[in-house]
Amino acid sequence: MTRVVAVPQTLDDDAVDGLLAEAADAGDEKLLFDARHVRFADPFGMLGLLALGTYLRETGGRPMLQLPQSPEVLRYLGGMGFLAAAGAAFEVGEAARARAAGESNVLLPITVIGSHEDVHGVVDVLNEGRVSALLAEQLGYSKADAIAFSMLLSEVSQNIIEHADAPGWVGIQVYNWQRRLGRKVAVIAVMDLGIGFKGSLEREHSARFGDRWGDATALEAAFIHGVTRFRDPGRGQGLKQIRKKVGRWGGKISIRSGTARIADVPEWDDALPLEKDLPYFPGAQIQIILPAREPAPPQPKAAPAPAARTSMMPPRRPPPG
Repeated sequence: MTRVVAVPQTLDDDAVDGLLAEAADAGDEKLLFDARHVRFADPFGMLGLLALGTYLRETGGRPMLQLPQSPEVLRYLGGMGFLAAAGAAFEVGEAARARAAGESNVLLPITVIGSHEDVHGVVDVLNEGRVSALLAEQLGYSKADAIAFSMLLSEVSQNIIEHADAPGWVGIQVYNWQRRLGRKVAVIAVMDLGIGFKGSLEREHSARFGDRWGDATALEAAFIHGVTRFRDPGRGQGLKQIRKKVGRWGGKISIRSGTARIADVPEWDDALPLEKDLPYFPGAQIQIILPAREPAPPQPKAAPAPAARTSMMPPRRPPPG
């Protein structure tokens, strides 16, 4: 028997939570993900759907995917590399194999991260002049900002190699959040299906947390208290640096792992800082949202210097002599 799972029109982080819940409820049923009516997809939504399909296939399922009917959406998914990757996770039709033409303004298409060389390759792409130009044009980033952006992505991608014990994916794109935020944002998604934060920290730290140990506790320990699996001082501090950079740019970072999610929530967002008892999903799923730099307010013009005052008194007459 096949269960049809409707993919929402907006494929983002909220949609991924719903898809995970439906997949968990389906049990051993074969799943058909109906994405025919998708109108928008961001990197987190695309990677989430790919990761879910990969997980189901690895656990013995044979998930199927119906692609969006919109030619415009298909072109975009092709440019982001989703169509090229979908065939490895789902049974798909000819449309995926057609691989619509790529988009020239994609910041970073979906890229597999399985080694340190892959991380270096991603950073090399971001250091290209084209990407720096896009960051400057669309987000108002300076050259120094662009370098910091590359370092941020290097650090968050490196976490896959050091902690996941499994390959992962990364993707980045810029969107106009005019209604929600009044400016553009860069959405960064990094995911893996590895051992997750609980598994990474369990050996070194689970005993001291006792019965409290779980996905949420592991996320709090790493995210808030800087706990790492490394005994050497100074190692494993990448997450702390990532949070600093995101906060300095007024952005949002959220991490989902196992059954929990934790986030640094800026003023412009209404997400919860910690969520528990979510549908289980292995590994770690990271989303970073960076708003465009706000233009500096115009400086008030300096008032003109007052003109030299001239006396209106009549000239004094010389005394009679």
